[in-house]
Amino acid sequence: MKKVILSAVMMLALSTSFVSCRDAADKAAEATEATGDAMNEAGEDLKDMGEDAANKADEIGTDMKEAGNNAIEGTKELGEDAATKMKEAGTEVKDAGTKAVDDAKELGTKTVDGAKELGTKAVDGAKAAGTEVKTSAEEAAAKIKQ
Repeated sequence: MKKVILSAVMMLALSTSFVSCRDAADKAAEATEATGDAMNEAGEDLKDMGEDAANKADEIGTDMKEAGNNAIEGTKELGEDAATKMKEAGTEVKDAGTKAVDDAKELGTKTVDGAKELGTKAVDGAKAAGTEVKTSAEEAAAKIKQ
């Protein structure tokens, strides 16, 4: 009987031990599963954060590209405007130079024409004066002869 009681106590101890181990194993499995779920959630969160960061980086890159294109367009327009204004200024300078040359030619022509006219008048005046002097001299000579 001693053996039976001892065997029963031993069986009870073993069964408690197996039940206790089974509970521990169940708890370990639950903890492992919870850890796996937490890791999966953390992985999903990291994945979402990575996608968000990539999207933000893409948006920033697009914005930077647009800003660069706008700057290039603005610079191009400024350059075109400056070139147009420089061309207009060059045309105005050329026109002013042409007008100055034309005015100088006209003034030169008028000066030459005026000089010719004065020269002609001077010659005509000198001829007239010479003729008057001659006529006066002839009249004086005729008076002296008389």
